[in-house]
Amino acid sequence: MTSMKKKLCMTGIATLALSAVWPGTRGGEVFASDGEGAAVPTEFAQQDQQGAAEIREHYTKHEYRIAMRDGAKLFTSVYMPKDASSTKTYPFLIERTPYSVGPYGPDNYPKRLGPAPGFVKDGFIFVYQDVRGRYQSDGTFIEMTPHKEVKKGPKDVDESTDTYDTIEWLLKNVPNNNGKAGIYGISYPGFYVAAGMPDTHPALKACSPQAPVTDLYAGDDAYHNGAFMLAANFGFYVFFKPRTGLEFPPKHWRDFDYGTNDGYDFYLEMGPLSNAKKLHMKDPNVYWDDQVQHPNYGEFWKSRNISVHMKNVHCSVLTVGGLFDAEDLVGPYKIFNAVATMSPEVPNKIVEGPWVHGGWAGTKGDHLGAVNFAAESSAYFNDQVLLPFFRQYLKDAEDPKLPTALVFETGTNVWRRYDAWPPKSVQTRTLYFCAGGKLSFDATSKGAPRGAFDEYVSDPNRPVPFVETQATGVPQTYMDADQRFAAKRPDVLVYATDALEEDVTIAGPVSPRLWVSTSGTDSDFVVKLIDVYPRDYPDPDPNPQEVHMGGYQQLVRGEPFRAKFRKSFEKPEPLNPNEPTAIDFDLPSINHTFRRGHRIMVQIQSTWFPLVDRNPQKFVNIPEAKPEDFQKATQRVYRGGEHGTVLLLPVLPAPK
Repeated sequence: MTSMKKKLCMTGIATLALSAVWPGTRGGEVFASDGEGAAVPTEFAQQDQQGAAEIREHYTKHEYRIAMRDGAKLFTSVYMPKDASSTKTYPFLIERTPYSVGPYGPDNYPKRLGPAPGFVKDGFIFVYQDVRGRYQSDGTFIEMTPHKEVKKGPKDVDESTDTYDTIEWLLKNVPNNNGKAGIYGISYPGFYVAAGMPDTHPALKACSPQAPVTDLYAGDDAYHNGAFMLAANFGFYVFFKPRTGLEFPPKHWRDFDYGTNDGYDFYLEMGPLSNAKKLHMKDPNVYWDDQVQHPNYGEFWKSRNISVHMKNVHCSVLTVGGLFDAEDLVGPYKIFNAVATMSPEVPNKIVEGPWVHGGWAGTKGDHLGAVNFAAESSAYFNDQVLLPFFRQYLKDAEDPKLPTALVFETGTNVWRRYDAWPPKSVQTRTLYFCAGGKLSFDATSKGAPRGAFDEYVSDPNRPVPFVETQATGVPQTYMDADQRFAAKRPDVLVYATDALEEDVTIAGPVSPRLWVSTSGTDSDFVVKLIDVYPRDYPDPDPNPQEVHMGGYQQLVRGEPFRAKFRKSFEKPEPLNPNEPTAIDFDLPSINHTFRRGHRIMVQIQSTWFPLVDRNPQKFVNIPEAKPEDFQKATQRVYRGGEHGTVLLLPVLPAPK
């Protein structure tokens, strides 16, 4: 769970309401303490003030240390409905977390239980567990615990065995249960849901991995296409540190003083990546070391990819993700697809809404930054999708008849129901890069002279910022932020279509097919897909931030690619200076309609700082790069002919 996933920092047994930024950054929002060392937006803190008293009124809390098969005891809090009797039974609803199940003590109650208020009213036996080596549980914590396909004895444990043993103990020792269990969790806890699904306990009937950390290196938190996600990982690991013992009361938050509110300057002044530990992480932090010192996709990362172990899953699965998740954007799709492939007989569904990381649990889901989604999507999901899902499989309630894929369509702001993801009806359309910064669907556009190109000079010592405003962390709003500031940079190439004459709906991953060169021996290439609003687009009303939406360049999806990994993420290779080379990759799925009158834009650049660490543009092991290794490079993007850059779009046919 590297980077910010953990960052979603579920302090306490309930997922924290999310801020617009990662931990350690406050983004100018008004915050109040949640009483346990973390900060939550004021509106949610006010709702929480009466929460603990209401939960105490309706639930009785018990604390246990549940022994696993190897003897390790895991601290577990159980909340029983007070109306439980010999004639009324309830299912277990479990969350396993590395972020603490506090507050500790049988007389101390949390402010929230379950994924949403409706669950408390409906009635479940809520179970929260500190995973191995965290807070009050025995054992040694291992990030993204590798799954063991073959277990040779009681000492051979992983998250699937811990999940199994926990459920087995609960069934035998907690009264008034109905013999059924479900598990949910967001971010790192989402990983524990997925990791508990293989070789499913017979009583485990429903699982909902939400924004699950899945394959850290491949698009989740740590690396995106070989590029290290700097600000997210640094911001997380300055507070998520190895435990020193069974401390009580446990420390929930370790603040880090950046000494500035400008992350761009902070990370630039920090210098090479190797300076992060030297200057700012002087205490032992093996978690940070693991992220930085494994820049290639070797066995360290492969062993932590939980998606390849979705075998022998025997529970119904509802995977949840956010279209604007800046941390674990890819994880939900990998879990959904892996279950479909390896355990095809189980009910398997995915929901993707207009949310940031875990936003359905802590925001209304009605907007992100200046972009409005026209409705409160979180309440709809929690009340009409998630609760009915668990009620169906844990309480034998009515089938809510959820589609295989329930995905929010941005641009038009409507929910779409699909029988597959991506939808089976999508057709691939090609956008060609043309002279004069033009994009065109016209196939004749590829007839430009072979070798035609556009170029820019990339300077890693003056990188392109990923946000226009100051921030020491990763503002979640960057995921749909206005890109006009970047379009003005000389080191950013800009291409756009004419105003669209009809709506264009893209559903699925977008695939750049680049032909590029560099005067160096390595480089990053960042591709951003952007929705350009008409100049007469109205401003929001009210408009306290004085946002001008006419001509707004909304980021729809963006991804970096580190060119030395163009052939293999395991064995990087240098580029030959000034020699055109192909780089093919995918931007994570979108479900977005570019409306009539809007334009489709693509921006290409070689730095995206400090979201992504700086590439020296010289073939070196970047974690060991020295200041003198960082050099300017001339980058070329080729267009026209067989070696011309294009963008492949999965487009839904227009309604007849």
